[in-house]
Amino acid sequence: MQRSIKHKLVDASTIVGILVAFSLVSTAIYIGGNPEGFFDIRSVLIVILGTFFVTMACFSFPEIIQAQLAMIRTIFYPSEDVSKAAMNAVEIAEISRVKGSLELDSYSHLTRHNPFLKDGVNMIVDHINISEIEGVMNNEVEALAYRHAKSVAVLRKAAEVSPAMGLIGTLIGLVQMLGNLEDTSTIGPSMAVALLTTFYGAIISYMFFSPIASKLERNTKDELLIAKIYIHAVKSIANRESPRKLELLLNSIIPPTKRINYFSARRNMSSKTG
Repeated sequence: MQRSIKHKLVDASTIVGILVAFSLVSTAIYIGGNPEGFFDIRSVLIVILGTFFVTMACFSFPEIIQAQLAMIRTIFYPSEDVSKAAMNAVEIAEISRVKGSLELDSYSHLTRHNPFLKDGVNMIVDHINISEIEGVMNNEVEALAYRHAKSVAVLRKAAEVSPAMGLIGTLIGLVQMLGNLEDTSTIGPSMAVALLTTFYGAIISYMFFSPIASKLERNTKDELLIAKIYIHAVKSIANRESPRKLELLLNSIIPPTKRINYFSARRNMSSKTG
């Protein structure tokens, strides 16, 4: 379903949240003085590369690539709005009820944004049995849930591994520091560098991987709900049911704050234009 959905807007909340969080940490470092002391290339390599390769060892290459693509989509693109999806579903059902399902090809602008819905409508136009249509759509929903669950697992594993890699880097630094205790002037700076890897690991885990994994889980729930909406819409169209009945059904499965009133909205719009 998600394979080619086109989004017109950028999901600013994830980008803004991560950037502001990093900015707050950077500001605190700058105010405290000596910001150069918070960068160490050895610590960066241990945490970044270590996290990547340990996570890669837990999954297959296709799963890692899939998780990276899901991460990019989660950061930059919002999921489809549930209310808009429900309104769209009722509108398509009404068009089909008034003009017939064969006329739905003339209203492709209502389905082109979502290949999942488009495929369902096309199967109706092709006179495929409704039970077969429902089976195909349910299989695609299960595949979507499986793919996203794998991607979330990859991100959660990366969030779990990065603090551990930070601790490993800290232990390496402490061992090296204790091996050079005869020079007491280097103990303080060496200790600071040793702690940097723990700092990097915590930053990457709790300010990057964990938020993105949570956002992907949230988006997945929305996408599965929208898929359920479109499955009900396709079944309603195929069975030639009343669009008002579909609206009542959809309002029973979506959150109260997202419930729709398609026919009242259309009636109000007609009265204003009239």
